[in-house]
Amino acid sequence: MSSEPVLGLRENARQFALLVLLTAFVGMMVGLERSTLPLVGEADFGVGSSTAVLSFIVAFGAAKALTNLGAGALAHAVGRQRLLVAGWALALPVPLAIALAPSWGWIVAANALLGVNQGLTWSMTVLMKIDLVGPRRRGLALGLNEAFGYGGVALGAALAGALASEFAARDAIAYSGLAIALAALAISALLVRDTGAHVELEQGEGGEAPSLGKAFALVSLEDRGLRACAQAGLVNNLNDGLAWGLVPLYLAAHGASLGEIALVAALYPAVWGAGQLLTGWLSDVLGRKPPIVAGMLVQAAALGLLAASGGTVALAALAAVALGIGTALVYPALIAAISDRVEPIARATTVGVYRFWRDSGYVAGALLAGVLADIVGMSAAIAAVAALTAASGLVVFVELPGHGSDVQTNNRRETSWQVLEGS
Repeated sequence: MSSEPVLGLRENARQFALLVLLTAFVGMMVGLERSTLPLVGEADFGVGSSTAVLSFIVAFGAAKALTNLGAGALAHAVGRQRLLVAGWALALPVPLAIALAPSWGWIVAANALLGVNQGLTWSMTVLMKIDLVGPRRRGLALGLNEAFGYGGVALGAALAGALASEFAARDAIAYSGLAIALAALAISALLVRDTGAHVELEQGEGGEAPSLGKAFALVSLEDRGLRACAQAGLVNNLNDGLAWGLVPLYLAAHGASLGEIALVAALYPAVWGAGQLLTGWLSDVLGRKPPIVAGMLVQAAALGLLAASGGTVALAALAAVALGIGTALVYPALIAAISDRVEPIARATTVGVYRFWRDSGYVAGALLAGVLADIVGMSAAIAAVAALTAASGLVVFVELPGHGSDVQTNNRRETSWQVLEGS
């Protein structure tokens, strides 16, 4: 890599490839839990309530959401690479805590720390890729990022399920997780370079990073396009929280084996990940709005099928594939849409606020799915989330201005940036 910063995917191929690899490791860390940990709560610790079992996702989502918020604000001042290294250092105790946990409360605490790890590492790899490639290939870069990240989730889920068939489930998570965290920490500390100079190059003269308060108000309330993206991100991860925590219990309650549960748990992020190799690029061509709206409606249909499946593994697998397709359409386009509407120097803080709302969806999903499952049953809980997802897609259709990324990019200086500047 040249000492002088240059924007572009090809020009920064080595650093981009390292960040893609790290994103896959980030995904694997959380994927290790997807096929096994909800069942560990019942089998190892005797946790009977769906709400109580899903408490580990609440802790994870809350910690990750708050870390996203802080990481976005700190990235400009502290540096992306330093926060990336800190995130991987914090991952090291997580596998050990899961392996040695004497109670379910330890598992919940370990997942709060995992949320901090995910908030720092995934936020920084996302931002650094956007920084490197510049605006023309933003959707493609984000598609590659999320493809490898959720490919890692799928690989981790499949690996943990396979190992749990031979060894204790917690041992499978612990040893695999420790190996991943050590490798990622070494790569982050020794090989990855900070991308602050690339941000300055894209920004040019003038401008300063907005305060966290200004960015929070902009994304949450003041800009209708950013607000629409934030609520869609929240509902999307609400779905993911349900798929992570409730679906293994739902399938197990209908007699599915651990291997079958692992298959369904891996299919969803595998399709989600692989699909983004296409959908990120597609959002550069078609614009951000069409894939977001279509993706939310496909997710709603997938959840409706899952609710009606009665726990049949074949139908659940088909629903997992459809849910992955819908999420692949939505995920890279949402972050690209957020980045389109603000200046480069405001990107870290604004994306951090968006990711705060998006990952708050884990908290909402775990609580909503758990409470509804305990009150009205698992099928009804899944159906309720399907209806909410369809409504979220309609909000984006109405509220997100424009139809293409070119419209959003060209208009960003007259919309969101003026709000940040207080004009």
